[in-house]
Amino acid sequence: MEAGRLDQVVEKEIYVSVGPQHSGAGHFRMVLKLDGDIIVDVIPDPGFVHRSVEKIAENMLYVQIVPLVEKVTHVDASNLAMGYVRAVEELSGIQVPERAKYLRTIACELSRITSHLYFFGIFGIFLNHSTMFMWSFGDRDLFLDLTQLLTGTRIAHSYILAGGVRHDMPQDFPDKAMKVLDYFERKLEDYYKIFMLNPVMIERTRGVGVLSREDAIRLGATGPVLRASGVRYDTRKDDPYAAYDKIDFEIPVYKEGDSYARVMVRFREMQESVKIIRQALRDMPEGPVRPKRMVPRWPVKKGEHYARVEAARGELGYYIISDGKAKPYRLKMSSPSFRNLLILKHLLRGETLADMPAIYMSLDYWAPEADR
Repeated sequence: MEAGRLDQVVEKEIYVSVGPQHSGAGHFRMVLKLDGDIIVDVIPDPGFVHRSVEKIAENMLYVQIVPLVEKVTHVDASNLAMGYVRAVEELSGIQVPERAKYLRTIACELSRITSHLYFFGIFGIFLNHSTMFMWSFGDRDLFLDLTQLLTGTRIAHSYILAGGVRHDMPQDFPDKAMKVLDYFERKLEDYYKIFMLNPVMIERTRGVGVLSREDAIRLGATGPVLRASGVRYDTRKDDPYAAYDKIDFEIPVYKEGDSYARVMVRFREMQESVKIIRQALRDMPEGPVRPKRMVPRWPVKKGEHYARVEAARGELGYYIISDGKAKPYRLKMSSPSFRNLLILKHLLRGETLADMPAIYMSLDYWAPEADR
């Protein structure tokens, strides 16, 4: 604001830079154009954590690429690996044992829960709700322990490989998993009361950052962001993989399209993930989990193929071009965070600066996933 005489005030628009130094922005910068405290325009500025994953993959053996793509979204590592491995298997006609399909499903749902709990913790910090952060990250450790028991590591697992999984689950895994699931199911009831029914949470998110069903489709939204706007679409149901076609679960959908609905979708998804893991443990058949001898150089046929999975943040796609050699000619990733980033400008225009943190974080944007 520029003041001249007392009876003459000239208003000016100002620019505010958010990130990339701000820890909550996740190494992502956006420039907000403000008229007072109203956001007039948004200029996203991604790319600060670009690591050239797609180009690096061209110089690696197919099997070596698994840990590479997992690091793109390390909080959702199994789903990242599942998408890549699915593309390789479908391109080359590699068959997967039934037991391995169930183990893959368990690994992917453990990743989904740990990713959503990470989201809840950081979202709580954005709303100054430190209890949400402490509860979410405390319970997330339990699922990381389960993941370590199943795969051998807590973060980057390289558990899902072409043809199956690296090894079978330990004998004590089902019992320990059931104890954690029983605890977490009860804890989610408390989550709902203390977080989702919290007056501050409701006031900060309901009716804030509304994305209509039509705009969600037009702008290419995916995952919880899409389902919070009333679109019932989930790759696990619409293009099943692993053991999802043999498991009964619901797809949470809300029609409000606001920040609260986007949080609720993820909350309900954690409840469904618990059900999926229970069923997978109960119905898992006996048998091998991988070929008798894993080939270091996967025999990938010449051709090209696109495969997709439902990662924690939405539909994740891999496009592979193979020239029949030991390394891919081209690897392309379609990441949900990048697709949902395109919606940020649409959502923030016309909102107040104070509402920006809740709207931005409700997208669960993961900068390394978008930048790759």
